[in-house]
Amino acid sequence: MIPFFLKELLMKKGLLLINLGTPDSLNSSDIKRYLRQFLIDKRVIDIPTIFRYLLVYGLIVPFRSKKTAHAYQSIWTSQGSPLMLYSKELLRHIQQTLGAEYQVVLSMRYGTPSIEQALHELRLCDELTILPLYPQYSSAATGSSIEEVMRVLSQKQVISSLHVIRDFYNYPAYISSQSEVIRNHLDNKYHLLLSYHGVPERHIIKGGCKRVCAEDCALITLENQACYRAQCFETSRLLAKELKLSPKQYTTAFQSRLGKTPWIRPYTDEVLSELIKQGVNNIAVACPSFTVDCLETLEEIGIRLRTLWIDLGGKEFVLIPCLNTNKSWVNTLSKLVQSKLSIRDDKCSSKGAFT
Repeated sequence: MIPFFLKELLMKKGLLLINLGTPDSLNSSDIKRYLRQFLIDKRVIDIPTIFRYLLVYGLIVPFRSKKTAHAYQSIWTSQGSPLMLYSKELLRHIQQTLGAEYQVVLSMRYGTPSIEQALHELRLCDELTILPLYPQYSSAATGSSIEEVMRVLSQKQVISSLHVIRDFYNYPAYISSQSEVIRNHLDNKYHLLLSYHGVPERHIIKGGCKRVCAEDCALITLENQACYRAQCFETSRLLAKELKLSPKQYTTAFQSRLGKTPWIRPYTDEVLSELIKQGVNNIAVACPSFTVDCLETLEEIGIRLRTLWIDLGGKEFVLIPCLNTNKSWVNTLSKLVQSKLSIRDDKCSSKGAFT
Protein backbone atom coordinates (compact mmCIF):
# COMPACT_ATOMS: atom_id res chain seq x y z
CA MET A 1 0.00 0.00 0.00
CA ILE A 2 1.07 3.59 -0.68
CA PRO A 3 1.62 5.59 2.54
CA PHE A 4 -1.02 8.27 3.05
CA PHE A 5 1.39 11.19 2.74
CA LEU A 6 2.73 9.86 -0.57
CA LYS A 7 -0.79 9.23 -1.84
CA GLU A 8 -1.62 12.89 -1.18
CA LEU A 9 1.47 14.01 -3.09
CA LEU A 10 0.60 11.75 -6.02
CA MET A 11 -2.85 13.29 -6.21
CA LYS A 12 -1.39 16.78 -6.55
CA LYS A 13 -1.27 18.65 -9.81
CA GLY A 14 2.04 20.20 -10.71
CA LEU A 15 2.64 23.59 -12.30
CA LEU A 16 6.06 24.41 -13.73
CA LEU A 17 6.66 28.13 -14.29
CA ILE A 18 9.57 28.84 -16.64
CA ASN A 19 11.34 32.16 -17.02
CA LEU A 20 14.41 32.89 -19.12
CA GLY A 21 17.01 33.22 -16.36
CA THR A 22 19.53 35.46 -14.68
CA PRO A 23 23.08 35.22 -13.31
CA ASP A 24 23.28 33.98 -9.72
CA SER A 25 25.37 36.98 -8.69
CA LEU A 26 27.40 39.87 -10.05
CA ASN A 27 30.60 37.83 -9.90
CA SER A 28 32.40 37.67 -13.24
CA SER A 29 32.33 33.87 -13.22
CA ASP A 30 28.54 33.81 -12.73
CA ILE A 31 27.98 36.38 -15.49
CA LYS A 32 30.14 34.42 -17.93
CA ARG A 33 28.53 31.10 -16.99
CA TYR A 34 25.08 32.52 -17.62
CA LEU A 35 26.05 34.06 -20.96
CA ARG A 36 27.66 30.82 -22.14
CA GLN A 37 24.64 28.71 -21.22
CA PHE A 38 22.25 31.18 -22.83
CA LEU A 39 24.12 31.88 -26.05
CA ILE A 40 25.31 28.34 -26.74
CA ASP A 41 21.67 27.26 -27.14
CA LYS A 42 21.17 26.29 -30.79
CA ARG A 43 17.73 27.91 -30.77
CA VAL A 44 19.21 31.26 -29.65
CA ILE A 45 22.17 31.42 -32.03
CA ASP A 46 21.07 29.12 -34.81
CA ILE A 47 24.29 28.59 -36.71
CA PRO A 48 26.37 25.38 -37.11
CA THR A 49 27.69 24.10 -33.78
CA ILE A 50 31.41 24.66 -34.37
CA PHE A 51 30.85 28.26 -35.43
CA ARG A 52 28.45 28.88 -32.55
CA TYR A 53 31.02 27.68 -30.00
CA LEU A 54 33.79 29.75 -31.60
CA LEU A 55 31.55 32.81 -31.62
CA VAL A 56 30.32 32.43 -28.03
CA TYR A 57 33.54 31.27 -26.35
CA GLY A 58 35.96 33.22 -28.53
CA LEU A 59 34.19 36.54 -29.07
CA ILE A 60 30.89 37.24 -27.33
CA VAL A 61 31.56 36.08 -23.77
CA PRO A 62 35.13 37.45 -23.48
CA PHE A 63 34.17 40.85 -24.92
CA ARG A 64 30.57 41.20 -23.75
CA SER A 65 30.75 39.96 -20.15
CA LYS A 66 32.04 43.26 -18.70
CA LYS A 67 29.34 45.25 -20.47
CA THR A 68 26.70 42.76 -19.29
CA ALA A 69 28.04 42.91 -15.72
CA HIS A 70 27.83 46.71 -15.74
CA ALA A 71 24.24 46.54 -16.98
CA TYR A 72 23.26 44.11 -14.21
CA GLN A 73 25.03 46.27 -11.61
CA SER A 74 22.76 49.18 -12.53
CA ILE A 75 19.59 47.26 -11.62
CA TRP A 76 20.78 44.71 -9.02
CA THR A 77 19.06 44.97 -5.66
CA SER A 78 20.18 44.11 -2.14
CA GLN A 79 18.13 40.93 -2.53
CA GLY A 80 19.57 40.01 -5.92
CA SER A 81 18.31 39.99 -9.50
CA PRO A 82 14.94 41.71 -10.09
CA LEU A 83 13.86 38.95 -12.47
CA MET A 84 14.45 36.32 -9.80
CA LEU A 85 12.76 38.36 -7.06
CA TYR A 86 9.64 39.09 -9.12
CA SER A 87 9.48 35.50 -10.38
CA LYS A 88 9.62 34.11 -6.83
CA GLU A 89 6.95 36.55 -5.70
CA LEU A 90 4.78 35.52 -8.63
CA LEU A 91 5.28 31.88 -7.66
CA ARG A 92 4.21 32.63 -4.09
CA HIS A 93 1.05 34.47 -5.17
CA ILE A 94 0.04 31.77 -7.67
CA GLN A 95 0.60 29.03 -5.08
CA GLN A 96 -1.63 30.89 -2.64
CA THR A 97 -4.32 31.35 -5.30
CA LEU A 98 -4.28 27.76 -6.56
CA GLY A 99 -4.13 26.30 -3.07
CA ALA A 100 -3.05 22.90 -1.78
CA GLU A 101 -4.36 21.05 -4.85
CA TYR A 102 -1.35 22.29 -6.81
CA GLN A 103 2.39 22.18 -6.31
CA VAL A 104 3.90 25.20 -8.05
CA VAL A 105 7.62 25.26 -8.86
CA LEU A 106 9.74 27.91 -10.56
CA SER A 107 12.53 27.19 -13.03
CA MET A 108 14.86 29.14 -15.29
CA ARG A 109 15.75 28.05 -18.79
CA TYR A 110 19.29 29.28 -18.14
CA GLY A 111 20.87 29.42 -14.70
CA THR A 112 19.23 28.25 -11.51
CA PRO A 113 16.90 26.74 -10.52
CA SER A 114 17.14 24.62 -13.66
CA ILE A 115 14.24 22.96 -15.41
CA GLU A 116 15.72 19.60 -14.47
CA GLN A 117 15.80 20.54 -10.77
CA ALA A 118 12.23 21.83 -10.91
CA LEU A 119 10.88 18.72 -12.63
CA HIS A 120 12.57 16.60 -9.98
CA GLU A 121 10.58 18.52 -7.35
CA LEU A 122 7.41 17.76 -9.30
CA ARG A 123 8.25 14.07 -9.85
CA LEU A 124 5.38 12.77 -7.70
CA CYS A 125 2.68 14.82 -9.41
CA ASP A 126 0.37 12.83 -11.65
CA GLU A 127 -0.50 15.84 -13.83
CA LEU A 128 1.85 18.56 -15.01
CA THR A 129 1.13 21.94 -16.58
CA ILE A 130 4.11 23.56 -18.28
CA LEU A 131 3.85 27.34 -18.44
CA PRO A 132 6.68 29.33 -20.06
CA LEU A 133 6.12 32.92 -18.95
CA TYR A 134 6.47 34.35 -22.47
CA PRO A 135 3.16 35.62 -23.93
CA GLN A 136 4.26 35.36 -27.57
CA TYR A 137 5.80 32.17 -28.96
CA SER A 138 9.39 32.28 -30.16
CA SER A 139 11.68 29.37 -30.89
CA ALA A 140 14.52 31.02 -28.95
CA ALA A 141 12.55 31.36 -25.70
CA THR A 142 9.37 29.25 -25.64
CA GLY A 143 10.59 26.58 -28.03
CA SER A 144 13.86 26.19 -26.17
CA SER A 145 12.10 25.94 -22.80
CA ILE A 146 9.63 23.31 -24.00
CA GLU A 147 12.41 21.36 -25.71
CA GLU A 148 14.38 21.26 -22.45
CA VAL A 149 11.31 20.03 -20.56
CA MET A 150 10.86 17.23 -23.08
CA ARG A 151 14.55 16.34 -22.93
CA VAL A 152 14.40 15.90 -19.17
CA LEU A 153 11.10 14.00 -19.24
CA SER A 154 12.34 11.69 -22.00
CA GLN A 155 14.80 10.20 -19.50
CA LYS A 156 12.01 9.12 -17.16
CA GLN A 157 10.26 5.76 -17.21
CA VAL A 158 6.91 7.21 -16.18
CA ILE A 159 5.84 10.56 -17.60
CA SER A 160 3.01 12.52 -16.00
CA SER A 161 0.00 13.68 -17.98
CA LEU A 162 1.15 16.90 -19.66
CA HIS A 163 -0.51 20.16 -20.58
CA VAL A 164 1.70 22.72 -22.30
CA ILE A 165 0.62 26.34 -22.56
CA ARG A 166 2.54 27.41 -25.62
CA ASP A 167 1.48 31.06 -25.82
CA PHE A 168 -1.16 33.44 -24.53
CA TYR A 169 -0.52 36.58 -26.59
CA ASN A 170 -4.24 37.04 -27.34
CA TYR A 171 -5.81 35.46 -24.26
CA PRO A 172 -8.48 37.97 -23.22
CA ALA A 173 -7.61 37.92 -19.51
CA TYR A 174 -3.91 38.53 -20.33
CA ILE A 175 -4.86 41.50 -22.50
CA SER A 176 -7.11 42.80 -19.73
CA SER A 177 -4.39 42.48 -17.08
CA GLN A 178 -1.75 44.07 -19.29
CA SER A 179 -4.11 46.90 -20.19
CA GLU A 180 -4.86 47.53 -16.52
CA VAL A 181 -1.18 48.02 -15.72
CA ILE A 182 -0.64 50.27 -18.75
CA ARG A 183 -3.77 52.32 -18.04
CA ASN A 184 -2.51 53.09 -14.53
CA HIS A 185 0.53 54.86 -15.99
CA LEU A 186 -0.90 56.37 -19.16
CA ASP A 187 -2.76 59.58 -19.88
CA ASN A 188 -3.55 61.55 -23.02
CA LYS A 189 -0.27 63.45 -23.14
CA TYR A 190 1.78 60.27 -23.67
CA HIS A 191 2.39 58.34 -26.86
CA LEU A 192 2.43 54.62 -26.02
CA LEU A 193 5.45 52.70 -27.26
CA LEU A 194 5.00 48.92 -27.08
CA SER A 195 8.48 47.44 -27.14
CA TYR A 196 8.87 43.68 -27.62
CA HIS A 197 12.00 41.56 -27.50
CA GLY A 198 13.34 41.14 -31.02
CA VAL A 199 14.44 38.00 -32.86
CA PRO A 200 16.55 37.58 -36.01
CA GLU A 201 14.54 37.70 -39.24
CA ARG A 202 15.78 34.22 -40.15
CA HIS A 203 13.91 32.83 -37.11
CA ILE A 204 10.67 34.08 -38.64
CA ILE A 205 11.44 32.42 -41.97
CA LYS A 206 12.50 29.15 -40.31
CA GLY A 207 9.25 29.22 -38.34
CA GLY A 208 7.21 28.96 -41.52
CA CYS A 209 6.62 32.50 -42.76
CA LYS A 210 7.49 32.97 -46.43
CA ARG A 211 8.71 36.51 -45.80
CA VAL A 212 9.24 38.99 -43.00
CA CYS A 213 6.67 41.76 -43.18
CA ALA A 214 8.01 45.27 -43.64
CA GLU A 215 4.93 46.90 -42.13
CA ASP A 216 2.46 45.76 -39.46
CA CYS A 217 1.80 42.04 -39.64
CA ALA A 218 -1.59 40.90 -40.89
CA LEU A 219 -4.26 39.57 -38.56
CA ILE A 220 -3.62 36.08 -37.20
CA THR A 221 -4.59 33.27 -39.57
CA LEU A 222 -3.70 29.60 -39.92
CA GLU A 223 -0.71 30.63 -42.00
CA ASN A 224 0.92 32.97 -39.45
CA GLN A 225 -0.49 31.74 -36.13
CA ALA A 226 2.99 30.71 -34.87
CA CYS A 227 4.81 33.79 -36.21
CA TYR A 228 6.37 35.70 -33.32
CA ARG A 229 6.18 39.06 -35.08
CA ALA A 230 2.55 38.54 -36.04
CA GLN A 231 1.69 37.57 -32.47
CA CYS A 232 3.35 40.74 -31.16
CA PHE A 233 1.37 42.94 -33.54
CA GLU A 234 -1.82 41.11 -32.58
CA THR A 235 -1.08 41.79 -28.90
CA SER A 236 -0.57 45.47 -29.75
CA ARG A 237 -3.87 45.66 -31.64
CA LEU A 238 -5.77 44.03 -28.81
CA LEU A 239 -4.15 46.27 -26.19
CA ALA A 240 -4.93 49.37 -28.26
CA LYS A 241 -8.54 48.26 -28.60
CA GLU A 242 -8.83 47.65 -24.86
CA LEU A 243 -7.19 51.02 -24.11
CA LYS A 244 -9.28 52.79 -26.79
CA LEU A 245 -6.20 54.08 -28.61
CA SER A 246 -6.14 55.11 -32.26
CA PRO A 247 -3.30 53.86 -34.51
CA LYS A 248 -1.62 57.28 -34.16
CA GLN A 249 -1.50 56.99 -30.38
CA TYR A 250 0.74 53.94 -30.14
CA THR A 251 3.73 52.34 -31.87
CA THR A 252 5.01 48.76 -31.94
CA ALA A 253 8.77 48.16 -32.00
CA PHE A 254 11.42 45.54 -31.17
CA GLN A 255 14.43 45.80 -28.85
CA SER A 256 17.46 43.78 -27.69
CA ARG A 257 19.02 42.93 -31.04
CA LEU A 258 22.47 41.31 -31.04
CA GLY A 259 25.03 41.18 -33.81
CA LYS A 260 24.87 42.51 -37.36
CA THR A 261 22.35 40.15 -38.92
CA PRO A 262 18.90 41.63 -39.69
CA TRP A 263 16.42 41.46 -36.82
CA ILE A 264 12.69 42.09 -37.05
CA ARG A 265 11.80 45.76 -37.38
CA PRO A 266 11.10 48.48 -36.50
CA TYR A 267 13.89 48.80 -33.94
CA THR A 268 12.88 50.44 -30.68
CA ASP A 269 15.84 52.83 -30.52
CA GLU A 270 15.37 53.97 -34.12
CA VAL A 271 11.63 54.55 -33.60
CA LEU A 272 12.43 57.34 -31.12
CA SER A 273 13.83 59.58 -33.84
CA GLU A 274 10.69 59.08 -35.93
CA LEU A 275 8.47 59.98 -32.99
CA ILE A 276 10.46 63.18 -32.42
CA LYS A 277 10.00 64.09 -36.10
CA GLN A 278 6.25 63.54 -35.71
CA GLY A 279 6.17 66.05 -32.88
CA VAL A 280 5.86 63.58 -30.02
CA ASN A 281 7.37 64.97 -26.82
CA ASN A 282 6.22 62.53 -24.15
CA ILE A 283 6.26 58.75 -24.32
CA ALA A 284 5.28 55.87 -22.08
CA VAL A 285 6.96 52.54 -22.80
CA ALA A 286 5.47 49.14 -22.01
CA CYS A 287 7.14 45.80 -22.74
CA PRO A 288 4.38 43.21 -23.35
CA SER A 289 6.73 40.35 -24.20
CA PHE A 290 8.08 40.37 -20.63
CA THR A 291 5.87 39.32 -17.73
CA VAL A 292 8.28 40.37 -14.99
CA ASP A 293 10.75 43.24 -14.94
CA CYS A 294 14.30 42.28 -15.82
CA LEU A 295 17.50 43.54 -17.42
CA GLU A 296 15.79 44.26 -20.74
CA THR A 297 13.06 46.39 -19.19
CA LEU A 298 14.82 48.08 -16.28
CA GLU A 299 18.24 48.74 -17.83
CA GLU A 300 17.81 48.64 -21.60
CA ILE A 301 14.54 50.59 -21.60
CA GLY A 302 14.44 52.31 -18.22
CA ILE A 303 18.01 53.63 -18.36
CA ARG A 304 19.49 53.52 -21.87
CA LEU A 305 16.35 54.24 -23.89
CA ARG A 306 15.33 56.97 -21.46
CA THR A 307 18.75 58.64 -21.92
CA LEU A 308 18.45 58.39 -25.70
CA TRP A 309 14.98 59.95 -25.62
CA ILE A 310 16.21 62.96 -23.63
CA ASP A 311 19.30 63.32 -25.86
CA LEU A 312 17.02 63.41 -28.93
CA GLY A 313 15.04 66.28 -27.42
CA GLY A 314 12.19 64.33 -25.89
CA LYS A 315 10.68 65.54 -22.64
CA GLU A 316 8.83 63.08 -20.43
CA PHE A 317 9.60 59.35 -20.41
CA VAL A 318 7.59 56.84 -18.39
CA LEU A 319 8.61 53.20 -18.04
CA ILE A 320 5.47 51.17 -17.41
CA PRO A 321 6.21 48.20 -15.15
CA CYS A 322 5.63 44.64 -16.27
CA LEU A 323 2.77 42.56 -14.93
CA ASN A 324 4.98 41.25 -12.10
CA THR A 325 2.56 40.30 -9.29
CA ASN A 326 -0.45 42.36 -10.39
CA LYS A 327 -3.50 40.77 -8.75
CA SER A 328 -5.54 40.36 -11.93
CA TRP A 329 -2.49 38.84 -13.64
CA VAL A 330 -2.09 36.27 -10.86
CA ASN A 331 -5.77 35.40 -11.20
CA THR A 332 -5.38 35.17 -14.96
CA LEU A 333 -2.52 32.68 -14.72
CA SER A 334 -4.37 30.64 -12.12
CA LYS A 335 -7.50 30.40 -14.29
CA LEU A 336 -5.37 29.58 -17.29
CA VAL A 337 -3.81 26.65 -15.46
CA GLN A 338 -7.04 25.39 -13.91
CA SER A 339 -9.02 25.46 -17.15
CA LYS A 340 -6.60 23.33 -19.21
CA LEU A 341 -8.61 24.42 -22.22
CA SER A 342 -7.43 24.53 -25.78
CA ILE A 343 -9.24 27.65 -26.87
CA ARG A 344 -7.75 28.09 -30.30
CA ASP A 345 -10.71 28.31 -32.65
CA ASP A 346 -10.92 27.50 -36.35
CA LYS A 347 -10.36 31.09 -37.42
CA CYS A 348 -7.51 31.67 -34.96
CA SER A 349 -9.15 34.86 -33.76
CA SER A 350 -8.51 36.65 -30.48
CA LYS A 351 -9.56 33.84 -28.16
CA GLY A 352 -6.18 32.46 -27.19
CA ALA A 353 -3.60 30.01 -28.43
CA PHE A 354 -2.77 26.90 -26.45
CA THR A 355 -1.69 23.37 -27.01
